[in-house]
Amino acid sequence: MAELNFPTEIVELPSKGLVYPQGHPLRSGKVEMKYMTAKEEDILTNQNYISKGIVLDKLLESLTMNKINLKELVTGDKNALLVASRILGYGKEYSFTIDGKSYDVDLSVLENKSFNEDAITPNGTLKFTLPASGAEIEAKFLTDKDTETIEQEVNGLKKINKDSSPEITTRLKHQIVSVNGSTNKNDIKDFVENHLLARDSRALRNFIKDSSPDINLKTKVMVNGVEEDIDIPISLNFFWPDL
Repeated sequence: MAELNFPTEIVELPSKGLVYPQGHPLRSGKVEMKYMTAKEEDILTNQNYISKGIVLDKLLESLTMNKINLKELVTGDKNALLVASRILGYGKEYSFTIDGKSYDVDLSVLENKSFNEDAITPNGTLKFTLPASGAEIEAKFLTDKDTETIEQEVNGLKKINKDSSPEITTRLKHQIVSVNGSTNKNDIKDFVENHLLARDSRALRNFIKDSSPDINLKTKVMVNGVEEDIDIPISLNFFWPDL
């Protein structure tokens, strides 16, 4: 039997590859993806993957043609690949339900968000001067692996102290890579816990948010005669509404 060559498409990442360091496989800002087959439908219905919460990761691993570590994707780029996967698998039309109301959206018209490309260093990081203290901060964009590590650490801290709420400080400890030129992790930890003013913390988080590339997952709908923006949900049903 002759070998079949599956058609592929090149997906442009929202980050344009700028958030990855020089020499990184994702620095090109492009990922080649193949069209979904029955093999990927097996992945989507794999109960073991579903129970472990890794089914969408396994799907992307199967669809991407590039030799890349998907755990190194920043959130916005991963979102774009999930949307591309849905279009390549089941088409651009997507219906979903929120609060008992059904909505239809054309996924092919979703656009990448604009972001401050000039703020990104050649190493894929961000530099920011805190407005109140004047401290010089260098921060990175969080990857899928970073997010998992942060969640595990936060859950661990909550087990030790059920009344704690360490999400913001834990996230910043992982996201900040230098303070006033120091890359020492103990210096960063001490700065976040003891010296980072609340107004500076908010300013830094807003700066990172505004500088972060992503695909725009909002769509306009009519609610009681008023046009509103709602977020398009991405879950297992995003790929297979019958599941």
